[in-house]
Amino acid sequence: MNLLITGAAGFLGARLARTLLARGTLAGQTIQRLVLTDLFPPPPDLLADARVEARTGPLLAQVAALRDDATAFDGVFHLASAVSGECELDFDLGMASNLDSTRALLDALRHRVVQQGDAPTRLVFASSVAVFGPDDDHPMPALVTDATLPTPQTSYGIQKHLCEHLIADYTRKGFIDGRAARLMTVTVRPGRPNGAASSFFSGIVREPLAGLEAVCPVDPDVSHPLTSPRATVEGLIRVFECSRAEFGGRTALNLPALNLTVAQMLDALEAVAGPAVRARVRFERDERIAGIVARWPAGSTAERASRLGLQPEASFEDIIRQYIADHADHPTALQGMDPAQA
Repeated sequence: MNLLITGAAGFLGARLARTLLARGTLAGQTIQRLVLTDLFPPPPDLLADARVEARTGPLLAQVAALRDDATAFDGVFHLASAVSGECELDFDLGMASNLDSTRALLDALRHRVVQQGDAPTRLVFASSVAVFGPDDDHPMPALVTDATLPTPQTSYGIQKHLCEHLIADYTRKGFIDGRAARLMTVTVRPGRPNGAASSFFSGIVREPLAGLEAVCPVDPDVSHPLTSPRATVEGLIRVFECSRAEFGGRTALNLPALNLTVAQMLDALEAVAGPAVRARVRFERDERIAGIVARWPAGSTAERASRLGLQPEASFEDIIRQYIADHADHPTALQGMDPAQA
């Protein structure tokens, strides 16, 4: 199997690549080649694998080479994206990185089918919970479902929703076998905060565990669907491997999540790491971030994903413990944690 991951140098893309390489197979076929594209090179451990080929630079600039690649791609995981906060601050960046790049990628795959006679490539698109939002005519329910009408209220959400429709139409026309999966907010992400408006959902856990103060820009009662990196990667792979009938149509599905308030997240942090760690979080409202998050769902359900055997983590405590276990070899990431709680 010849695979492509876009956005592969990012946290989720790299984790997905490692998982696929460790499995060695996808949909019953041996993974022989894994092309990783991003603005930056992937981590060294991925580059060291003989099956990996890295391509760096904007996706738009790489599409011609992907279209003319000597070997057709059997599968694509399309994760490359500018994040929510960036898209609100820079409209052109969001349109180029999210919408234009996606259409160019889809057209490259269409070219392989129409001009070269290749079989349609199976593509999994990482959409987002941000496709949902409040609207005067269609109030957002307490829990958004697979069938809830998307009315996004951010540029990022609009761009993701447009891509969902493009993928559905390219699938209808037989140019690709496309599946769009709406990712819930993934936490805990390692490393420095990024430009996503949701970045604080990781920061209020990651920074306190490292002995640093964290600022929460929203109120404690703000609720949102949250998931783990592990569950997200499992979901993307399952969506790829399921049959067309199992996927249930061309429209996007929600991946599973835990519906939690910020206060519940901090309760879990205290239960796992102790009160001194929780005390490192202080609340300082940021109206820009709070305004964006207020237009996102407070919770979600995932009936179609459940039929695929996908479930959320058992608790947010489990998600925090996953992060701690993942960074056991990196003491500086956990240097603020009470040794008695480790």
